[in-house]
Amino acid sequence: MPSTTRSSPDGAPNADARDVPASAKGRSLGTSGPDVANLGPVRPPLVYLGSIALGLVLHLLWPARLVPPPVSTPAGAIVTVLAITLFVSAVRTLRAAGTPIPGNRPTTTIVRRGPYRFSRNPIYLAFSLVQLGLALWVNSLALLITLIPAVAVMWLVVIPREERYLEARFPSEYSPYMASVRRWL
Repeated sequence: MPSTTRSSPDGAPNADARDVPASAKGRSLGTSGPDVANLGPVRPPLVYLGSIALGLVLHLLWPARLVPPPVSTPAGAIVTVLAITLFVSAVRTLRAAGTPIPGNRPTTTIVRRGPYRFSRNPIYLAFSLVQLGLALWVNSLALLITLIPAVAVMWLVVIPREERYLEARFPSEYSPYMASVRRWL
């Protein structure tokens, strides 16, 4: 299959991830590491879904309140809406740049527009804010407590693995981006 290229927003050509043969996806294509950021069992959506599920179970067993009841619903709704807005903006920005969203597909470009101007990981920030919003909305201390290990897994396992991948794949682009944009906020 012939390889095509697509220009990134700044005009540089990028390999189209859809043109990578299925047999090569996830494997190293001539580099020392995998050609995708996230092949491991620690998948970000599952980290947060598991954290939320555990938090809800613990909340049912130990319904400790997080904030006064009149505050919980409006505060939770506001944080949740902000999280969803951030997520949608990040996904749209990645799609506009022509790079895949799932970490188990090869990244085609470093995105520096939209929410990626302020955070290198706006989708993970949005996932964290969704759980914080739910914790406030449900008024659950347990949901807040289970967010802590989820953020720790992202901070210590997932994000460093993705950063190593991006530094290897885009050595001249990713290091300056890391130096100029924070990991979370």
